[in-house]
Amino acid sequence: MFLKKKTYKSTKNYSGNTYLDKIEQLKNEIKTADAIVIGAGAGLSTAAGHSYSGERFEKYFSDFKENYGIQDMYSGGFYPFSSLEEYWGWWARHIYVNRYLNDSNGTYENLLDLVKGKDYFVLTTNVDHQFQKAGFDKKRIFYTQGDYGLWQCSKPCHNENYDNEQTVYKMLLSQGFLKEVNGKYVITDSSEWKIEIDSELIPRCPKCKSPMTMNLRCDDTFVQDEGWYAANHCYSDFIRRHENLHVLFLELGIGMNTPVIIKYPFWKMTYANKNAVYACLNYGEAYAPREIESRSICIDADIKKVFEELVK
Repeated sequence: MFLKKKTYKSTKNYSGNTYLDKIEQLKNEIKTADAIVIGAGAGLSTAAGHSYSGERFEKYFSDFKENYGIQDMYSGGFYPFSSLEEYWGWWARHIYVNRYLNDSNGTYENLLDLVKGKDYFVLTTNVDHQFQKAGFDKKRIFYTQGDYGLWQCSKPCHNENYDNEQTVYKMLLSQGFLKEVNGKYVITDSSEWKIEIDSELIPRCPKCKSPMTMNLRCDDTFVQDEGWYAANHCYSDFIRRHENLHVLFLELGIGMNTPVIIKYPFWKMTYANKNAVYACLNYGEAYAPREIESRSICIDADIKKVFEELVK
Protein backbone atom coordinates (compact mmCIF):
# COMPACT_ATOMS: atom_id res chain seq x y z
CA MET A 1 0.00 0.00 0.00
CA PHE A 2 1.21 3.51 -0.82
CA LEU A 3 1.54 4.60 2.83
CA LYS A 4 4.19 1.93 3.46
CA LYS A 5 6.43 2.82 0.54
CA LYS A 6 7.49 5.82 -1.47
CA THR A 7 4.49 7.76 -2.73
CA TYR A 8 4.56 8.88 -6.35
CA LYS A 9 2.48 11.90 -7.12
CA SER A 10 -0.07 11.94 -9.90
CA THR A 11 -2.18 14.78 -11.21
CA LYS A 12 -4.20 12.64 -13.63
CA ASN A 13 -7.93 11.97 -13.43
CA TYR A 14 -10.10 8.97 -14.19
CA SER A 15 -11.34 10.61 -17.43
CA GLY A 16 -10.25 13.71 -19.23
CA ASN A 17 -7.45 16.10 -18.32
CA THR A 18 -8.74 19.58 -19.06
CA TYR A 19 -9.85 22.02 -16.38
CA LEU A 20 -13.46 21.94 -17.59
CA ASP A 21 -13.41 18.13 -17.68
CA LYS A 22 -12.36 18.12 -14.04
CA ILE A 23 -15.05 20.62 -13.09
CA GLU A 24 -17.71 18.43 -14.69
CA GLN A 25 -16.32 15.30 -13.05
CA LEU A 26 -16.37 16.93 -9.63
CA LYS A 27 -19.85 18.34 -10.19
CA ASN A 28 -21.09 14.86 -11.04
CA GLU A 29 -19.43 13.31 -7.99
CA ILE A 30 -20.98 15.89 -5.67
CA LYS A 31 -24.38 15.16 -7.21
CA THR A 32 -24.19 11.36 -7.14
CA ALA A 33 -22.15 10.58 -4.02
CA ASP A 34 -23.88 8.84 -1.12
CA ALA A 35 -21.82 10.97 1.27
CA ILE A 36 -19.26 13.77 1.11
CA VAL A 37 -16.39 14.10 3.57
CA ILE A 38 -14.91 17.60 3.40
CA GLY A 39 -11.34 17.97 4.58
CA ALA A 40 -10.37 21.64 4.86
CA GLY A 41 -7.07 23.36 5.54
CA ALA A 42 -5.59 26.85 5.52
CA GLY A 43 -5.77 27.08 1.73
CA LEU A 44 -9.55 27.20 1.87
CA SER A 45 -9.61 30.21 4.20
CA THR A 46 -6.92 31.89 2.08
CA ALA A 47 -9.16 31.43 -0.96
CA ALA A 48 -11.97 32.96 1.09
CA GLY A 49 -9.85 36.11 1.48
CA HIS A 50 -8.58 35.47 4.99
CA SER A 51 -4.89 35.92 4.29
CA TYR A 52 -2.50 36.28 7.23
CA SER A 53 -0.14 38.58 5.38
CA GLY A 54 -0.02 41.36 2.85
CA GLU A 55 -2.74 44.01 2.59
CA ARG A 56 -5.02 42.38 5.18
CA PHE A 57 -2.24 42.27 7.76
CA GLU A 58 -1.22 45.86 7.04
CA LYS A 59 -4.84 47.00 7.40
CA TYR A 60 -5.35 45.65 10.92
CA PHE A 61 -1.85 45.28 12.42
CA SER A 62 0.20 48.22 11.13
CA ASP A 63 1.00 49.35 14.69
CA PHE A 64 2.33 45.92 15.67
CA LYS A 65 4.48 45.89 12.56
CA GLU A 66 5.86 49.34 13.36
CA ASN A 67 6.51 48.65 17.06
CA TYR A 68 7.69 45.04 16.95
CA GLY A 69 8.68 44.35 13.36
CA ILE A 70 6.04 41.62 13.05
CA GLN A 71 5.50 40.82 9.38
CA ASP A 72 2.39 38.63 9.36
CA MET A 73 -0.34 37.30 11.61
CA TYR A 74 1.07 33.80 11.87
CA SER A 75 4.49 34.83 13.19
CA GLY A 76 2.87 37.42 15.46
CA GLY A 77 1.22 34.61 17.38
CA PHE A 78 4.66 33.46 18.55
CA TYR A 79 6.12 36.88 19.40
CA PRO A 80 7.60 37.11 22.95
CA PHE A 81 5.64 40.10 24.20
CA SER A 82 7.03 41.59 27.42
CA SER A 83 3.68 41.87 29.21
CA LEU A 84 0.30 40.17 29.30
CA GLU A 85 -1.29 43.50 28.39
CA GLU A 86 0.67 43.46 25.11
CA TYR A 87 0.13 39.73 24.58
CA TRP A 88 -3.63 40.06 24.86
CA GLY A 89 -3.55 43.28 22.87
CA TRP A 90 -2.23 41.19 19.98
CA TRP A 91 -4.49 38.21 20.50
CA ALA A 92 -7.70 40.18 21.00
CA ARG A 93 -7.21 41.77 17.60
CA HIS A 94 -6.08 38.50 15.99
CA ILE A 95 -9.18 36.73 17.32
CA TYR A 96 -11.52 39.49 16.19
CA VAL A 97 -10.11 39.79 12.68
CA ASN A 98 -10.04 36.04 12.03
CA ARG A 99 -13.04 34.84 14.03
CA TYR A 100 -15.64 37.55 14.60
CA LEU A 101 -15.16 40.08 11.79
CA ASN A 102 -17.65 39.50 8.96
CA ASP A 103 -15.64 39.86 5.73
CA SER A 104 -16.75 36.86 3.66
CA ASN A 105 -16.13 36.76 -0.10
CA GLY A 106 -18.68 33.97 -0.55
CA THR A 107 -16.32 30.99 -0.80
CA TYR A 108 -17.63 29.10 2.23
CA GLU A 109 -21.21 29.99 1.31
CA ASN A 110 -20.70 28.56 -2.19
CA LEU A 111 -19.32 25.35 -0.69
CA LEU A 112 -22.43 25.08 1.49
CA ASP A 113 -24.64 25.52 -1.59
CA LEU A 114 -22.77 22.65 -3.27
CA VAL A 115 -23.34 20.18 -0.42
CA LYS A 116 -26.70 21.41 0.85
CA GLY A 117 -29.11 18.50 0.95
CA LYS A 118 -26.24 15.99 0.84
CA ASP A 119 -25.05 13.74 3.65
CA TYR A 120 -21.81 15.56 4.52
CA PHE A 121 -19.30 15.94 7.31
CA VAL A 122 -16.48 18.48 7.73
CA LEU A 123 -13.06 17.65 9.15
CA THR A 124 -10.89 20.75 9.40
CA THR A 125 -7.59 21.96 10.82
CA ASN A 126 -8.80 25.56 10.48
CA VAL A 127 -9.59 27.38 13.71
CA ASP A 128 -11.44 30.41 12.33
CA HIS A 129 -15.04 29.12 12.65
CA GLN A 130 -15.84 30.01 9.04
CA PHE A 131 -17.90 26.88 8.40
CA GLN A 132 -20.43 27.71 11.09
CA LYS A 133 -20.47 31.39 10.13
CA ALA A 134 -21.41 30.32 6.60
CA GLY A 135 -24.29 28.20 7.89
CA PHE A 136 -22.86 24.67 8.07
CA ASP A 137 -24.49 22.43 10.68
CA LYS A 138 -22.24 22.53 13.76
CA LYS A 139 -23.13 18.88 14.46
CA ARG A 140 -21.40 17.97 11.20
CA ILE A 141 -18.07 19.71 11.90
CA PHE A 142 -14.97 18.53 13.73
CA TYR A 143 -12.42 21.27 14.48
CA THR A 144 -9.40 19.13 15.29
CA GLN A 145 -6.95 21.92 16.16
CA GLY A 146 -9.02 24.25 18.31
CA ASP A 147 -11.00 27.44 17.86
CA TYR A 148 -10.06 31.12 18.03
CA GLY A 149 -13.28 31.63 19.95
CA LEU A 150 -12.14 29.53 22.92
CA TRP A 151 -9.71 30.00 25.78
CA GLN A 152 -8.27 27.44 28.16
CA CYS A 153 -6.15 27.44 31.30
CA SER A 154 -2.47 27.84 30.38
CA LYS A 155 -1.35 25.11 32.77
CA PRO A 156 -3.91 23.51 32.06
CA CYS A 157 -5.40 22.58 35.42
CA HIS A 158 -8.62 21.13 33.96
CA ASN A 159 -10.11 20.05 30.63
CA GLU A 160 -12.59 22.80 29.93
CA ASN A 161 -12.73 25.64 27.39
CA TYR A 162 -14.34 29.07 27.66
CA ASP A 163 -16.07 31.30 25.12
CA ASN A 164 -14.14 34.56 24.69
CA GLU A 165 -16.33 36.77 22.49
CA GLN A 166 -17.61 39.28 25.04
CA THR A 167 -14.21 39.75 26.69
CA VAL A 168 -12.51 40.17 23.31
CA TYR A 169 -14.85 43.04 22.46
CA LYS A 170 -14.10 44.67 25.82
CA MET A 171 -10.37 44.34 25.11
CA LEU A 172 -10.71 45.97 21.70
CA LEU A 173 -12.76 48.82 23.13
CA SER A 174 -10.05 49.42 25.74
CA GLN A 175 -7.44 49.46 22.94
CA GLY A 176 -9.39 52.01 20.98
CA PHE A 177 -9.46 49.59 18.04
CA LEU A 178 -13.26 49.43 18.19
CA LYS A 179 -15.93 51.88 19.21
CA GLU A 180 -19.65 51.36 19.60
CA VAL A 181 -21.90 53.32 17.25
CA ASN A 182 -25.69 52.87 17.36
CA GLY A 183 -25.32 49.48 19.00
CA LYS A 184 -22.74 48.23 16.49
CA TYR A 185 -18.97 47.85 16.77
CA VAL A 186 -16.94 49.91 14.28
CA ILE A 187 -13.18 49.80 13.64
CA THR A 188 -11.62 53.18 14.39
CA ASP A 189 -8.86 55.08 12.62
CA SER A 190 -5.42 53.54 13.27
CA SER A 191 -4.28 56.77 14.94
CA GLU A 192 -6.55 55.85 17.89
CA TRP A 193 -5.16 52.33 18.41
CA LYS A 194 -3.21 51.28 21.48
CA ILE A 195 -1.08 48.14 21.76
CA GLU A 196 -2.00 47.15 25.31
CA ILE A 197 -5.34 46.23 26.83
CA ASP A 198 -6.41 47.34 30.32
CA SER A 199 -4.85 45.13 33.01
CA GLU A 200 -8.16 44.18 34.60
CA LEU A 201 -9.22 42.50 31.33
CA ILE A 202 -6.40 39.93 31.36
CA PRO A 203 -8.26 36.58 31.40
CA ARG A 204 -7.43 34.16 34.20
CA CYS A 205 -8.45 30.59 34.89
CA PRO A 206 -11.58 30.52 37.11
CA LYS A 207 -10.17 27.56 39.02
CA CYS A 208 -6.41 28.14 39.58
CA LYS A 209 -6.19 31.85 38.57
CA SER A 210 -3.33 31.18 36.13
CA PRO A 211 -3.43 33.23 32.90
CA MET A 212 -5.67 31.83 30.20
CA THR A 213 -4.31 31.01 26.76
CA MET A 214 -5.67 30.19 23.32
CA ASN A 215 -7.28 26.82 22.75
CA LEU A 216 -5.01 26.04 19.79
CA ARG A 217 -3.02 22.85 19.30
CA CYS A 218 0.62 23.90 19.49
CA ASP A 219 1.95 21.58 22.22
CA ASP A 220 0.84 18.91 24.70
CA THR A 221 -1.13 21.41 26.82
CA PHE A 222 -3.94 21.62 24.25
CA VAL A 223 -7.28 20.98 25.97
CA GLN A 224 -9.60 18.47 24.31
CA ASP A 225 -12.87 19.10 26.14
CA GLU A 226 -16.17 17.24 25.98
CA GLY A 227 -17.15 19.09 22.81
CA TRP A 228 -13.93 18.01 21.09
CA TYR A 229 -14.48 14.35 21.96
CA ALA A 230 -18.13 14.51 20.93
CA ALA A 231 -17.19 15.90 17.50
CA ASN A 232 -14.47 13.28 17.13
CA HIS A 233 -17.04 10.57 17.86
CA CYS A 234 -19.49 12.02 15.32
CA TYR A 235 -16.80 12.04 12.63
CA SER A 236 -15.72 8.46 13.36
CA ASP A 237 -19.35 7.33 13.34
CA PHE A 238 -19.97 9.09 10.01
CA ILE A 239 -17.00 7.30 8.42
CA ARG A 240 -18.12 3.94 9.86
CA ARG A 241 -21.71 4.31 8.62
CA HIS A 242 -20.61 5.07 5.05
CA GLU A 243 -17.92 2.42 4.74
CA ASN A 244 -17.91 0.88 1.23
CA LEU A 245 -20.55 3.32 -0.07
CA HIS A 246 -19.98 5.89 -2.82
CA VAL A 247 -18.08 8.47 -0.76
CA LEU A 248 -16.47 11.63 -2.12
CA PHE A 249 -13.43 12.65 -0.07
CA LEU A 250 -13.20 16.35 -0.92
CA GLU A 251 -9.85 17.80 0.19
CA LEU A 252 -9.62 21.60 0.12
CA GLY A 253 -6.44 23.63 0.62
CA ILE A 254 -4.46 21.00 2.54
CA GLY A 255 -0.67 21.35 2.45
CA MET A 256 2.05 19.16 3.90
CA ASN A 257 2.31 20.79 7.35
CA THR A 258 -0.03 18.28 8.98
CA PRO A 259 -0.86 15.67 6.29
CA VAL A 260 -1.53 12.96 8.89
CA ILE A 261 -4.78 14.62 9.97
CA ILE A 262 -6.61 14.81 6.63
CA LYS A 263 -4.55 14.10 3.50
CA TYR A 264 -3.07 10.70 4.38
CA PRO A 265 -6.30 9.35 5.94
CA PHE A 266 -8.26 10.47 2.85
CA TRP A 267 -5.79 8.64 0.59
CA LYS A 268 -5.98 5.54 2.78
CA MET A 269 -9.79 5.48 2.95
CA THR A 270 -10.11 6.03 -0.81
CA TYR A 271 -7.69 3.17 -1.44
CA ALA A 272 -9.61 0.85 0.89
CA ASN A 273 -13.05 1.70 -0.53
CA LYS A 274 -13.32 0.85 -4.23
CA ASN A 275 -16.49 2.95 -4.47
CA ALA A 276 -14.82 6.09 -3.13
CA VAL A 277 -13.49 9.05 -5.10
CA TYR A 278 -10.78 11.44 -3.93
CA ALA A 279 -10.84 15.09 -5.03
CA CYS A 280 -8.04 17.52 -4.26
CA LEU A 281 -8.45 21.26 -4.81
CA ASN A 282 -5.29 23.16 -3.99
CA TYR A 283 -3.62 25.99 -5.85
CA GLY A 284 -0.09 24.85 -6.73
CA GLU A 285 -0.28 21.56 -4.85
CA ALA A 286 -3.01 19.29 -6.23
CA TYR A 287 -2.01 15.65 -6.64
CA ALA A 288 -2.83 12.08 -5.66
CA PRO A 289 -0.83 8.85 -5.31
CA ARG A 290 -0.68 6.53 -8.31
CA GLU A 291 -2.53 3.86 -6.35
CA ILE A 292 -5.75 5.91 -6.42
CA GLU A 293 -5.22 8.07 -9.53
CA SER A 294 -7.97 6.27 -11.45
CA ARG A 295 -10.44 7.51 -8.82
CA SER A 296 -8.96 10.97 -8.24
CA ILE A 297 -9.84 14.46 -9.41
CA CYS A 298 -6.97 16.92 -8.90
CA ILE A 299 -7.64 20.57 -9.66
CA ASP A 300 -4.72 22.99 -9.42
CA ALA A 301 -6.61 26.29 -9.30
CA ASP A 302 -8.02 28.98 -7.05
CA ILE A 303 -10.63 27.25 -4.87
CA LYS A 304 -12.85 30.34 -4.91
CA LYS A 305 -13.00 30.27 -8.71
CA VAL A 306 -13.59 26.52 -8.80
CA PHE A 307 -16.58 26.88 -6.47
CA GLU A 308 -17.95 29.70 -8.62
CA GLU A 309 -17.75 27.40 -11.65
CA LEU A 310 -19.42 24.55 -9.78
CA VAL A 311 -22.39 26.59 -8.54
CA LYS A 312 -23.20 28.07 -11.95
